[in-house]
Amino acid sequence: MPAILFGSIGTLADTSEIQRAAFNSAFERHGLDWHWDREDYVSMLGSSGGAQRIADHAERSGEQVDADAVHATKSEIFRENLVAGGASPRPGVVTAVRNARRDGIHVALVTTTSPDNVRAVLDALAPDLRAEDFDLVVDATTVQAPKPDPAAYRHALTSLQETPGGCVAVEDNLGGVDAAVAAGLRVIAFPNANTTGHDFAAATERVESLDDAALVGDVARR
Repeated sequence: MPAILFGSIGTLADTSEIQRAAFNSAFERHGLDWHWDREDYVSMLGSSGGAQRIADHAERSGEQVDADAVHATKSEIFRENLVAGGASPRPGVVTAVRNARRDGIHVALVTTTSPDNVRAVLDALAPDLRAEDFDLVVDATTVQAPKPDPAAYRHALTSLQETPGGCVAVEDNLGGVDAAVAAGLRVIAFPNANTTGHDFAAATERVESLDDAALVGDVARR
């Protein structure tokens, strides 16, 4: 049975600007005179891991900061904003998931964000998307290494008893694309509002809507 592997919560809903706003609110709560404008934030999105971005920024600024504490606050604010109605499904996602399930194709969410963030996004997207629409959810508690390490994808393939050749990954950032490629997967680059300017040359295909993704149809025909 083939599989479609969604590589982040950002492939389901465009949460990038919600994330950036949450970072800035967290900085204010922690008394940090920081503000990440859109250009700043876009430049940081080549790798995964919000706490690491905070730590890196603190190092560049020469400040001592509890990056994990700031990131925990950011995640709490992010989830609050989602509950307030800040997310909707990205173009073509609901159709792709429904068609896959109808056709007996595995659907998985393979992310390295926290389970709380996963739940918050899926709660925000209900009833269009629900946790039960996914045969497998991989999150930060499942594997230790964040992307671009391929551990999350390898775990998903093993759990679903799939081979890379029968699956396609959907990713919205460069670290995710690199992880999928390292796991031997074909990759649909599905950029979000803040990664649309990135070079996704390593991906098999790039789309603005999953309705346009030829690889989704290819998986369905296998």
